[in-house]
Amino acid sequence: MKKYIKKIYNGTQKEYENYLKNQLQKEEKTFVVTANPEILMLGENKKSFDSLLMDPQTQIVADGIGIIKGAKMLGIHLPERIPGVELAEMLLKTCAESNKSVYLFGASRQVLEQLVTNLRTTYPTLNIIGFADGYVSDKQSVFEEIKRLTPDVVLVALGAPLQEELIYQNLSAFKKGIFMGVGGSFDVLSGMKKRAPKLFIKLNLEWLYRMAGSPKRWKRFFNGNVKYIWKIRKEVKNSND
Repeated sequence: MKKYIKKIYNGTQKEYENYLKNQLQKEEKTFVVTANPEILMLGENKKSFDSLLMDPQTQIVADGIGIIKGAKMLGIHLPERIPGVELAEMLLKTCAESNKSVYLFGASRQVLEQLVTNLRTTYPTLNIIGFADGYVSDKQSVFEEIKRLTPDVVLVALGAPLQEELIYQNLSAFKKGIFMGVGGSFDVLSGMKKRAPKLFIKLNLEWLYRMAGSPKRWKRFFNGNVKYIWKIRKEVKNSND
């Protein structure tokens, strides 16, 4: 687990946002993984996902507070969370301001269409070069279209690990673009689902708000977060023995 956490970006959210803006202007290809404990556990349990995370071209940011706490247990300082939904919102705003194009892939048709409507209202200058919902049967065919269109930003909302794996499998075909898996961010940005209240976000309890609203998440919480903490504690113990 420590090898993943050592690879996570260790600056502030503002610093990383400025870095992405610069990458966008320079047209430098960038693949961002927004990590929570569940993402790192996928790396632990799946060899191909481990390769994806450890690839030098993969950048990892700390989306979940569990990542920050796990890093602290291992003696690694990460200054703050960098929520994927906020990075996605920043990239959309930046694209609108700098005449860059974006492709949106994922979520349900209803959510996606509402998101596109909202974005065109909020950012009239935003060039949405294409979009496809996450229920298409041939998802690779969507990436073939993305390759043809060569957008500046590609946001993929298919859930982990599918979204990251699809990006990674196709990354070498692109010369430019910022690629990021954004999970349920389209639901929030479309207004179809509310994000946690500001107090929960400030207290790093956004995960608790989501859990309370969806009891199905408890199994995922155990398989991701609880096992993650056990893994961290085991590594700390072994290093102290």
